[in-house]
Amino acid sequence: MSAPLSRFNVPETLDDLPEDIRTTILAVQEKAGFVPNVFLMLAHRPAEFRAFFAYHDALMERESESLTKAEKEMIVVATSARNRCLYCVVAHGALVRIYSKNPLLADQVAINHRVAPISERHRVMLDFAMHCAIDVGEMTDEWLARLHEVGFSHEDCWDIGAIAAFFGLSNRLVTLAGTPPNEEFYLMGRVPRHNAGGTA
Repeated sequence: MSAPLSRFNVPETLDDLPEDIRTTILAVQEKAGFVPNVFLMLAHRPAEFRAFFAYHDALMERESESLTKAEKEMIVVATSARNRCLYCVVAHGALVRIYSKNPLLADQVAINHRVAPISERHRVMLDFAMHCAIDVGEMTDEWLARLHEVGFSHEDCWDIGAIAAFFGLSNRLVTLAGTPPNEEFYLMGRVPRHNAGGTA
């Protein structure tokens, strides 16, 4: 028996949703080949759905000076693992595999980025993301120097901290609702697309 999508109400059909939210979800379904469960979970509150995805897109789709899509997703996976959020580790782990074209990287980062075979740039990035996600998160001169030394701009530093902070919210909401990751996410980036159920 499959787990429920949420401990809170979810729409019985997409027709029950406001038109803009239905259009958003259908566009994701067309691109990915399925509807990620988090979209249905957040549709519980339309105003919050809109605000959540507006900020998500502002952060994750923003053209950064040197922060790549794969690096952004690495931040999500590493911090979500520390927050014990299965949904975000699995869903964004799929995106790490796709963007990096490395089927091992997401698992390595999720378990322990400090011993994973990653670059010094990525180790410093994830150390700072953890500082923002788990600790106080103050941007000190020492952190700024370390991040600049491995090639991150001042704006990149904001992005790293903001992604860690935003997905802390996401982690807690998904955990609150008890929303499981879609099965499709587990194979994405591991097997050819036609076998994995699409891509995000």
